[in-house]
Amino acid sequence: MERHVLESLLVGDDEASVVALAALRSGVPYSVEERVQPTGAHAGVFSRRLQRMRMRGFEPPGLERAVQLVREYGRPVRTALIDPGNRIRFTLLFLNEDGSALVACVSWPLPLPLVARKPPL
Repeated sequence: MERHVLESLLVGDDEASVVALAALRSGVPYSVEERVQPTGAHAGVFSRRLQRMRMRGFEPPGLERAVQLVREYGRPVRTALIDPGNRIRFTLLFLNEDGSALVACVSWPLPLPLVARKPPL
């Protein structure tokens, strides 16, 4: 997918879309999955990741809402990842099957250092 097409999908004024659009416009690398996955596969994977992050004391803003939006969408989705290379922020986009519409966008700063902590007792 060409950069300008992905940029055109980020029309929201929510923080994740604004961050994603700024990153793309600055020229950072990105990738868009060619494979389309069933809604349940993506929602299930990211729901489990959210649970594991919470167990480690980290609450990624917007991930729970993104999982909910993907579930509500109910049709297969593909993902896009914006990778600034500095590993400071994680930005994930869920797109419809043909990549013509944004289903959900989530972006959060990664905890530093990115080391697994023991879960709370």
